[in-house]
Amino acid sequence: MTSSRRSDKRRREAKQLAFAASNDAGQTFKIGEAARMIGVKAYVLRFWETQFPHLRPGHTQSKHRVYRQKDIEMLQQIKQLLHGERFTIEGAKKRLKELGVDRDTEPQSGRAVEAITDKDSMRQTIAEIRRDLESLHKLLED
Repeated sequence: MTSSRRSDKRRREAKQLAFAASNDAGQTFKIGEAARMIGVKAYVLRFWETQFPHLRPGHTQSKHRVYRQKDIEMLQQIKQLLHGERFTIEGAKKRLKELGVDRDTEPQSGRAVEAITDKDSMRQTIAEIRRDLESLHKLLED
């Protein structure tokens, strides 16, 4: 392995560690690891992210998804509803809402006030806020 590849690998690892430290995430899992833990393929997790707006894994600066323990717990609950109890997507959303799981456990204002250090994280934060607002708008229309 060349020194250039080693330094690239070190930079990537440092970015992931910085993500974990900056979000007080504790242990994080890449999408493949999370998929194996849950017992589904990675594309299923990506699809669930589109269907369950409260499921928001973090992203490293290189745009890789990283799941925290609370995300893994949410994924396990979603899998149980969809695969174990045979709920439809809409039924699972409704059930999660009844259980109060669809609400963020983190304060909304805390996310908006986080220090934004570069353009990528600023764009990511704005995209998250936009998705949250679109989700609220959709709820109000229904």
